[in-house]
Amino acid sequence: MEGRLVMTRNLTFEDLELAVDNGSIDTVLVCFVDMQGRLMGKRFHAKHFMSDGYNETHCCDYLLATDLEMGTPDGYASTSWEDGYGDYTMKPDLNTLRMTPWLDGTAMVICDVLDHHTHEEVSHSPRAILKKQIKRLEKMGLDPMMATELEFFLFEKSFKEIHENGFRELKPISAYNEDYHILQTTKEEHIMRPVRNYLWDAGIPVENSKGEAETGQEELNIKYANALNTAEYHTIAKHAVKEIAWSKGHAVTFLPKWHHDKVGSSSHVHQSLWKDGKNAFYDPNDKLGMSLLMKHYMAGLLHYTSDITFFLAPYVNSYKRFAKGTFAPTRIIWSVDNRTAGFRLCGAGTKSVRIECRIGGSDMNPYLAIAAQIAAGLAGIENKLELDEPAKGDVYQGDTKMIPENLRDAKLALDQSEMLKSAFGEDVVKHYCRAAEVELEEFNRVVTDWEIARGFERA
Repeated sequence: MEGRLVMTRNLTFEDLELAVDNGSIDTVLVCFVDMQGRLMGKRFHAKHFMSDGYNETHCCDYLLATDLEMGTPDGYASTSWEDGYGDYTMKPDLNTLRMTPWLDGTAMVICDVLDHHTHEEVSHSPRAILKKQIKRLEKMGLDPMMATELEFFLFEKSFKEIHENGFRELKPISAYNEDYHILQTTKEEHIMRPVRNYLWDAGIPVENSKGEAETGQEELNIKYANALNTAEYHTIAKHAVKEIAWSKGHAVTFLPKWHHDKVGSSSHVHQSLWKDGKNAFYDPNDKLGMSLLMKHYMAGLLHYTSDITFFLAPYVNSYKRFAKGTFAPTRIIWSVDNRTAGFRLCGAGTKSVRIECRIGGSDMNPYLAIAAQIAAGLAGIENKLELDEPAKGDVYQGDTKMIPENLRDAKLALDQSEMLKSAFGEDVVKHYCRAAEVELEEFNRVVTDWEIARGFERA
């Protein structure tokens, strides 16, 4: 890919115009983020995008009412066979223009999704949901600053080979635990070096990658940013990892638990609220450096954990990750620098004090996960919820409330959440409850390999 246009920031429209004129860019990916956190959209000829396509384009409204298989399940109020599956308008946000250096001659833009008739944002669009919560904070003079950690597994074989083998005999790219292991991760540099460098060239501030605590498991860390940028960095990085691994002949999975004997993959979310360019979570006079604002926010996260769990763990498989002794949390509890807690206080006593939510899995949609956490934290602030003392020791033990143990329980908590109905809108909560139901209906319909092996002869 010699001669590619390299930039460590977003493209301006004028930058893109120059690149199209000199021939270094010929394709623009016009994308929006679906319910599952994937990029959907169209590939535009760059010259058409520059002349007219930058204004808007259209897509079918079923794209925000589908499942992982791109099916068209019934039961959604927003779209149906009876309504004829009409259009949404995709409105490019030109502030999100960027290079995609891992694809030759290609740039990308993220769109807002608008109602085709009113041109209002579609309420259940993940980007609209997050923007709504950010506006609530802005009215209070607060800016949410976030960072997500992406964990995933790399495999020896390609997506095609694994698919053709029925997703059996999966073999990770390495043979033993590679947590912080330089030798093992050197063997994966043909994938991870391009990931780091191409994302940096795309204007995404990658800090580092590292081996994680399992065979073939990697983690990618991106510098903190405002909440909307963080969600976009996460989504684009996840997409890029898949495409770069594919281009090298390897598969990658962000499934939280691909094997019962293997550690799961998480996506921890670090968060703080800032005011006038300073961390509003910090109070130098507090023993842990926590401001009263931070304590109310943390109390909100804890009080409403069950309400928001679906947005941190949206699938049946998501809940297989929550197990003792795996660094994945099981209890609704907070602690100081303790990786067994659902919420960890990081940077205690310093200006970088922040909350790390350790509940989210690698399959979460970052827009929805971040929006739900902001909503819970805001409820804590608005209701001045009191924060209990931090837990100590092994918090897998004890008698505190548990994180919902399965998708059915998380869906029920979502359905009953008055806090989220107020923050997101009842229509949005109903929409995502239906998404949970669809996942459960599909799972309940299928006979699993475990059932057959366990009962084929013995039952």
